[in-house]
Amino acid sequence: MANTVKISVTIITFNEEKNIERCIKSVIPVADEILIVDSFSNDKTKEMALQYPVRFIQNKFTGHIEQKNYALEQAKYNYVLSLDADEALSDELQKSILTVKNNWQHDAYRFNRLTNYCGRWIRHSGWYPDTKIRLVDKYKAKWGGTNPHDKLELISKGSIQHLKGDLLHYSINSVDQHIEIIQKFSTVAAEARFLKGEKSNLLKIIFHPFWKFISIYLLKSGFLDGYHGFLIAKISTFSTFLRYVKLKQYWKTNRK
Repeated sequence: MANTVKISVTIITFNEEKNIERCIKSVIPVADEILIVDSFSNDKTKEMALQYPVRFIQNKFTGHIEQKNYALEQAKYNYVLSLDADEALSDELQKSILTVKNNWQHDAYRFNRLTNYCGRWIRHSGWYPDTKIRLVDKYKAKWGGTNPHDKLELISKGSIQHLKGDLLHYSINSVDQHIEIIQKFSTVAAEARFLKGEKSNLLKIIFHPFWKFISIYLLKSGFLDGYHGFLIAKISTFSTFLRYVKLKQYWKTNRK
């Protein structure tokens, strides 16, 4: 007998006026509830979201993991699809989720994420298939990882099925935006590693960025993404460099 379920879609937002409509429109076919948890945007995110059948609540942002777990807790239904505002379901993924909705069999479902970088879909460089667990029984999963690199995980061992279709990620529109993001995220990552007791040194500052470039551009075939693959490799190298420099600075600043 088919196990039909209702699905809550959770989306966290902060100043997402450029993305929120696309995200909402893509989930309307599969959602019984669309819950937006906003961290007090000061643009038109709220105004634009409320044009659609959504539940809009606001909560102070203390971290990506914390905000997404809060959204999971606030969801009306037990079965939750968790997205970022700059993501959207492809038509094929919509169909796969509708099939699951009408016959839920597993503890969690995962699917590939395809990222658009400066107008190009990136299929190499370690960015694809970028498989993510995003559809879960909320009592069997939680957000973990290290900010800002959060991931949805099962609390204990359970069954996971892979779905056909891509989660479309409209990530970065320009090189300037990419550099702005890595400045922000490298600080968050360095702080998280500092709080875990990880240390940095000159060897890490030199070696890890070098290895990052080799890994992305050569081992993960970034060269097949052309000019955009080269940009991703070089800027990711700089991001790694910043993370270890900032981590070293955290220890220097907080040395007793």
